Amino acid sequence: MRLAETSNIRGVHNFAIVTACSTILLLVAGALVTSNDAADSVPDWPLAYGRIIPPLIGGIRYEYAHRVVAALVAILTVVLAIWISFSKLRGSARRWGWIALALVVAQALLGAARVKLGHAAVIATIHATVAQIFFITLVSLTMFTSDWWQRDLAQLDDTGSPKLRSLSVWLTAVILVQLVLGAGFRHGAFGILPHLIGFLVVTFMVIWTARIANKRFGQVGDIRRWVVMLHATFGTQVILGFLAYWAVSQARLATQPVLLYTIIEVAHVVTGALVLASSVLLALACNRLIRPTDMVAVESRTARSQAQGSRA
Repeated sequence: MRLAETSNIRGVHNFAIVTACSTILLLVAGALVTSNDAADSVPDWPLAYGRIIPPLIGGIRYEYAHRVVAALVAILTVVLAIWISFSKLRGSARRWGWIALALVVAQALLGAARVKLGHAAVIATIHATVAQIFFITLVSLTMFTSDWWQRDLAQLDDTGSPKLRSLSVWLTAVILVQLVLGAGFRHGAFGILPHLIGFLVVTFMVIWTARIANKRFGQVGDIRRWVVMLHATFGTQVILGFLAYWAVSQARLATQPVLLYTIIEVAHVVTGALVLASSVLLALACNRLIRPTDMVAVESRTARSQAQGSRA
Protein backbone atom coordinates (compact mmCIF):
# COMPACT_ATOMS: atom_id res chain seq x y z
CA MET A 1 0.00 0.00 0.00
CA ARG A 2 1.38 3.37 -1.00
CA LEU A 3 2.21 6.02 1.57
CA ALA A 4 -0.52 8.37 0.28
CA GLU A 5 -3.16 5.65 0.57
CA THR A 6 -2.00 4.75 4.10
CA SER A 7 -2.16 8.40 5.13
CA ASN A 8 -5.66 8.71 3.65
CA ILE A 9 -6.90 5.63 5.51
CA ARG A 10 -5.46 6.88 8.79
CA GLY A 11 -7.16 10.22 8.19
CA VAL A 12 -10.50 8.47 7.68
CA HIS A 13 -9.93 6.43 10.83
CA ASN A 14 -9.15 9.50 12.93
CA PHE A 15 -12.18 11.30 11.54
CA ALA A 16 -14.37 8.29 12.36
CA ILE A 17 -13.13 8.48 15.97
CA VAL A 18 -13.95 12.21 16.12
CA THR A 19 -17.44 11.54 14.75
CA ALA A 20 -18.06 8.74 17.25
CA CYS A 21 -16.88 10.94 20.13
CA SER A 22 -19.15 13.77 18.96
CA THR A 23 -22.03 11.29 19.12
CA ILE A 24 -21.27 10.77 22.81
CA LEU A 25 -21.79 14.52 23.23
CA LEU A 26 -25.10 14.13 21.39
CA LEU A 27 -26.14 11.38 23.82
CA VAL A 28 -25.26 13.71 26.70
CA ALA A 29 -27.33 16.50 25.14
CA GLY A 30 -30.30 14.17 24.64
CA ALA A 31 -30.08 12.88 28.21
CA LEU A 32 -29.99 16.47 29.50
CA VAL A 33 -33.24 17.18 27.66
CA THR A 34 -34.99 14.20 29.27
CA SER A 35 -33.51 14.69 32.74
CA ASN A 36 -34.56 18.35 32.80
CA ASP A 37 -38.07 17.68 31.43
CA ALA A 38 -37.23 19.93 28.48
CA ALA A 39 -38.55 17.78 25.62
CA ASP A 40 -41.52 20.06 24.92
CA SER A 41 -39.68 23.34 25.43
CA VAL A 42 -39.57 24.14 21.70
CA PRO A 43 -42.91 23.65 19.92
CA ASP A 44 -41.73 23.90 16.30
CA TRP A 45 -39.14 22.31 13.98
CA PRO A 46 -36.70 22.91 12.27
CA LEU A 47 -36.86 26.48 13.57
CA ALA A 48 -37.26 27.23 17.27
CA TYR A 49 -40.07 29.67 18.02
CA GLY A 50 -39.78 30.67 14.37
CA ARG A 51 -36.16 31.69 14.78
CA ILE A 52 -32.74 30.17 14.09
CA ILE A 53 -31.61 31.06 17.62
CA PRO A 54 -34.45 31.20 20.18
CA PRO A 55 -34.28 32.89 23.58
CA LEU A 56 -31.97 30.59 25.56
CA ILE A 57 -33.95 30.39 28.78
CA GLY A 58 -35.32 27.53 30.86
CA GLY A 59 -35.67 24.19 29.11
CA ILE A 60 -35.20 25.84 25.71
CA ARG A 61 -31.45 25.84 26.38
CA TYR A 62 -31.28 22.05 26.58
CA GLU A 63 -33.56 21.35 23.62
CA TYR A 64 -31.79 23.88 21.41
CA ALA A 65 -28.33 22.61 22.42
CA HIS A 66 -29.49 19.11 21.51
CA ARG A 67 -30.50 20.30 18.05
CA VAL A 68 -27.22 22.13 17.50
CA VAL A 69 -25.11 19.09 18.48
CA ALA A 70 -27.33 16.87 16.33
CA ALA A 71 -26.73 19.14 13.34
CA LEU A 72 -22.97 18.99 13.96
CA VAL A 73 -23.03 15.18 14.15
CA ALA A 74 -25.08 15.03 10.95
CA ILE A 75 -22.52 17.16 9.09
CA LEU A 76 -19.64 15.03 10.37
CA THR A 77 -21.48 11.87 9.32
CA VAL A 78 -22.03 13.19 5.80
CA VAL A 79 -18.33 14.02 5.49
CA LEU A 80 -17.34 10.63 6.89
CA ALA A 81 -19.59 8.68 4.51
CA ILE A 82 -18.28 10.57 1.47
CA TRP A 83 -14.66 10.29 2.61
CA ILE A 84 -14.96 6.54 3.14
CA SER A 85 -16.58 6.08 -0.29
CA PHE A 86 -13.51 7.65 -1.96
CA SER A 87 -10.96 5.81 0.17
CA LYS A 88 -9.14 2.54 -0.55
CA LEU A 89 -10.53 0.76 2.49
CA ARG A 90 -11.15 -2.94 2.20
CA GLY A 91 -14.25 -4.72 3.44
CA SER A 92 -17.66 -3.28 4.23
CA ALA A 93 -16.63 0.17 5.52
CA ARG A 94 -18.24 1.97 2.57
CA ARG A 95 -21.59 0.26 3.10
CA TRP A 96 -21.58 1.03 6.82
CA GLY A 97 -20.66 4.65 6.14
CA TRP A 98 -23.85 5.08 4.12
CA ILE A 99 -25.84 3.16 6.73
CA ALA A 100 -24.63 5.68 9.33
CA LEU A 101 -25.79 8.51 7.08
CA ALA A 102 -29.22 6.89 6.64
CA LEU A 103 -29.54 6.50 10.40
CA VAL A 104 -28.70 10.13 11.12
CA VAL A 105 -31.36 11.20 8.61
CA ALA A 106 -33.84 8.85 10.30
CA GLN A 107 -32.97 10.42 13.65
CA ALA A 108 -33.66 13.90 12.31
CA LEU A 109 -37.05 12.79 11.02
CA LEU A 110 -37.88 11.12 14.33
CA GLY A 111 -36.92 14.31 16.14
CA ALA A 112 -39.26 16.26 13.90
CA ALA A 113 -42.04 13.72 14.45
CA ARG A 114 -41.59 14.01 18.22
CA VAL A 115 -42.25 17.75 17.97
CA LYS A 116 -44.98 17.80 15.35
CA LEU A 117 -46.94 14.59 15.96
CA GLY A 118 -46.81 14.15 19.72
CA HIS A 119 -46.96 10.53 21.00
CA ALA A 120 -44.09 11.49 23.27
CA ALA A 121 -43.44 8.15 24.98
CA VAL A 122 -43.51 6.00 21.83
CA ILE A 123 -41.60 8.26 19.45
CA ALA A 124 -39.09 9.29 22.13
CA THR A 125 -38.34 5.62 22.88
CA ILE A 126 -37.85 4.87 19.17
CA HIS A 127 -35.69 7.99 18.88
CA ALA A 128 -33.50 6.83 21.79
CA THR A 129 -33.22 3.33 20.29
CA VAL A 130 -32.11 4.59 16.87
CA ALA A 131 -29.61 6.85 18.65
CA GLN A 132 -27.94 3.79 20.19
CA ILE A 133 -27.90 1.95 16.86
CA PHE A 134 -26.40 5.00 15.18
CA PHE A 135 -23.75 5.25 17.89
CA ILE A 136 -22.62 1.62 17.59
CA THR A 137 -22.57 1.99 13.80
CA LEU A 138 -20.03 4.79 14.18
CA VAL A 139 -18.12 2.77 16.78
CA SER A 140 -17.99 -0.09 14.28
CA LEU A 141 -16.65 2.28 11.64
CA THR A 142 -13.76 3.21 13.94
CA MET A 143 -12.87 -0.49 13.86
CA PHE A 144 -13.49 -1.01 10.13
CA THR A 145 -11.26 1.95 9.21
CA SER A 146 -8.38 1.01 11.53
CA ASP A 147 -4.99 -0.29 10.38
CA TRP A 148 -5.61 -3.35 12.54
CA TRP A 149 -8.79 -4.29 10.66
CA GLN A 150 -7.21 -3.68 7.26
CA ARG A 151 -4.25 -5.98 7.95
CA ASP A 152 -4.10 -9.72 7.28
CA LEU A 153 -4.44 -11.28 10.72
CA ALA A 154 -3.71 -14.80 11.93
CA GLN A 155 -6.95 -16.71 12.49
CA LEU A 156 -7.82 -18.51 15.72
CA ASP A 157 -9.87 -21.65 16.28
CA ASP A 158 -12.61 -21.85 18.90
CA THR A 159 -13.04 -25.49 19.85
CA GLY A 160 -15.44 -24.88 22.73
CA SER A 161 -19.19 -24.46 22.89
CA PRO A 162 -20.94 -22.08 22.69
CA LYS A 163 -18.77 -20.30 20.16
CA LEU A 164 -17.43 -16.94 21.33
CA ARG A 165 -18.21 -15.39 17.94
CA SER A 166 -21.92 -16.07 18.36
CA LEU A 167 -22.03 -15.40 22.09
CA SER A 168 -20.50 -11.93 21.71
CA VAL A 169 -23.15 -11.04 19.12
CA TRP A 170 -25.93 -12.26 21.41
CA LEU A 171 -24.44 -10.20 24.24
CA THR A 172 -24.62 -7.09 22.08
CA ALA A 173 -28.24 -7.80 21.17
CA VAL A 174 -29.21 -8.31 24.83
CA ILE A 175 -27.53 -5.06 25.90
CA LEU A 176 -29.28 -3.16 23.09
CA VAL A 177 -32.65 -4.52 24.21
CA GLN A 178 -31.85 -3.49 27.79
CA LEU A 179 -31.08 0.06 26.64
CA VAL A 180 -34.40 0.14 24.81
CA LEU A 181 -36.16 -0.96 28.02
CA GLY A 182 -34.32 1.77 29.92
CA ALA A 183 -35.35 4.39 27.36
CA GLY A 184 -38.95 3.21 27.55
CA PHE A 185 -38.90 3.57 31.33
CA ARG A 186 -37.34 7.05 31.22
CA HIS A 187 -39.87 8.28 28.66
CA GLY A 188 -42.86 6.72 30.42
CA ALA A 189 -43.68 4.04 27.83
CA PHE A 190 -43.76 1.33 30.54
CA GLY A 191 -42.68 0.63 34.11
CA ILE A 192 -39.34 -0.35 35.58
CA LEU A 193 -39.95 -4.12 35.92
CA PRO A 194 -38.90 -5.04 32.33
CA HIS A 195 -35.73 -2.97 32.84
CA LEU A 196 -34.90 -4.81 36.09
CA ILE A 197 -35.42 -8.20 34.43
CA GLY A 198 -33.22 -7.03 31.56
CA PHE A 199 -30.52 -6.08 34.05
CA LEU A 200 -30.40 -9.65 35.39
CA VAL A 201 -30.18 -11.08 31.86
CA VAL A 202 -27.41 -8.65 30.85
CA THR A 203 -25.44 -9.39 34.04
CA PHE A 204 -25.58 -13.12 33.30
CA MET A 205 -24.56 -12.62 29.67
CA VAL A 206 -21.65 -10.30 30.53
CA ILE A 207 -20.25 -12.74 33.10
CA TRP A 208 -20.72 -15.74 30.80
CA THR A 209 -19.19 -14.10 27.73
CA ALA A 210 -16.23 -12.63 29.63
CA ARG A 211 -15.53 -15.96 31.35
CA ILE A 212 -15.44 -17.84 28.04
CA ALA A 213 -13.31 -15.15 26.38
CA ASN A 214 -10.78 -15.22 29.23
CA LYS A 215 -10.72 -19.00 29.41
CA ARG A 216 -10.19 -19.65 25.70
CA PHE A 217 -8.44 -16.49 24.48
CA GLY A 218 -7.07 -14.87 27.62
CA GLN A 219 -3.62 -14.56 26.03
CA VAL A 220 -4.93 -12.79 22.91
CA GLY A 221 -4.47 -9.08 23.58
CA ASP A 222 -6.82 -8.00 20.77
CA ILE A 223 -9.68 -9.80 22.54
CA ARG A 224 -8.63 -9.31 26.16
CA ARG A 225 -8.57 -5.50 25.92
CA TRP A 226 -12.25 -5.37 24.94
CA VAL A 227 -13.16 -7.78 27.74
CA VAL A 228 -11.43 -5.42 30.18
CA MET A 229 -13.32 -2.47 28.71
CA LEU A 230 -16.59 -4.42 28.99
CA HIS A 231 -15.90 -5.18 32.66
CA ALA A 232 -15.02 -1.55 33.42
CA THR A 233 -18.03 0.00 31.71
CA PHE A 234 -20.52 -2.56 32.98
CA GLY A 235 -19.25 -2.33 36.56
CA THR A 236 -19.58 1.45 36.41
CA GLN A 237 -23.07 1.13 34.94
CA VAL A 238 -24.22 -1.16 37.77
CA ILE A 239 -23.13 1.42 40.35
CA LEU A 240 -24.81 4.22 38.38
CA GLY A 241 -27.96 2.12 38.08
CA PHE A 242 -28.37 1.90 41.85
CA LEU A 243 -27.58 5.60 42.18
CA ALA A 244 -30.10 6.43 39.43
CA TYR A 245 -32.85 4.48 41.23
CA TRP A 246 -32.09 6.42 44.41
CA ALA A 247 -31.97 9.71 42.50
CA VAL A 248 -35.38 9.07 40.90
CA SER A 249 -36.93 8.42 44.30
CA GLN A 250 -35.42 11.65 45.61
CA ALA A 251 -36.38 13.68 42.54
CA ARG A 252 -40.06 12.78 43.02
CA LEU A 253 -39.99 14.84 46.21
CA ALA A 254 -38.70 17.93 44.36
CA THR A 255 -40.76 20.31 42.23
CA GLN A 256 -37.95 20.61 39.66
CA PRO A 257 -35.10 18.28 38.64
CA VAL A 258 -32.16 18.70 41.01
CA LEU A 259 -28.56 18.89 39.82
CA LEU A 260 -27.45 15.59 41.39
CA TYR A 261 -30.35 13.73 39.77
CA THR A 262 -29.46 15.21 36.38
CA ILE A 263 -25.79 14.29 36.67
CA ILE A 264 -26.52 10.69 37.67
CA GLU A 265 -29.16 10.19 34.99
CA VAL A 266 -26.96 11.58 32.22
CA ALA A 267 -23.99 9.49 33.37
CA HIS A 268 -26.22 6.39 33.47
CA VAL A 269 -27.44 6.93 29.90
CA VAL A 270 -23.97 7.62 28.49
CA THR A 271 -22.29 4.74 30.34
CA GLY A 272 -25.00 2.40 29.07
CA ALA A 273 -24.03 3.41 25.54
CA LEU A 274 -20.38 2.73 26.37
CA VAL A 275 -21.26 -0.76 27.64
CA LEU A 276 -22.98 -1.40 24.31
CA ALA A 277 -19.97 -0.03 22.43
CA SER A 278 -17.65 -2.32 24.41
CA SER A 279 -19.71 -5.37 23.49
CA VAL A 280 -19.75 -4.31 19.83
CA LEU A 281 -15.96 -3.94 19.75
CA LEU A 282 -15.57 -7.33 21.45
CA ALA A 283 -17.95 -8.92 18.93
CA LEU A 284 -16.11 -7.36 15.99
CA ALA A 285 -12.73 -8.46 17.32
CA CYS A 286 -13.98 -12.02 17.84
CA ASN A 287 -15.53 -12.19 14.38
CA ARG A 288 -12.34 -10.77 12.83
CA LEU A 289 -9.93 -13.11 14.63
CA ILE A 290 -11.83 -16.37 15.17
CA ARG A 291 -12.57 -18.54 12.20
CA PRO A 292 -16.21 -19.50 11.57
CA THR A 293 -17.19 -23.03 12.55
CA ASP A 294 -18.03 -24.04 8.97
CA MET A 295 -14.56 -22.95 7.79
CA VAL A 296 -12.91 -25.05 10.50
CA ALA A 297 -15.05 -28.03 9.51
CA VAL A 298 -14.12 -27.67 5.83
CA GLU A 299 -10.40 -27.47 6.66
CA SER A 300 -10.68 -30.55 8.89
CA ARG A 301 -12.36 -32.56 6.14
CA THR A 302 -9.73 -31.41 3.64
CA ALA A 303 -6.91 -32.41 5.99
CA ARG A 304 -8.46 -35.88 6.52
CA SER A 305 -8.89 -36.36 2.80
CA GLN A 306 -5.28 -35.42 2.15
CA ALA A 307 -4.09 -37.78 4.88
CA GLN A 308 -6.14 -40.65 3.47
CA GLY A 309 -4.82 -39.93 -0.01
CA SER A 310 -1.21 -39.97 1.17
CA ARG A 311 -1.71 -43.31 2.94
CA ALA A 312 -3.26 -44.76 -0.18
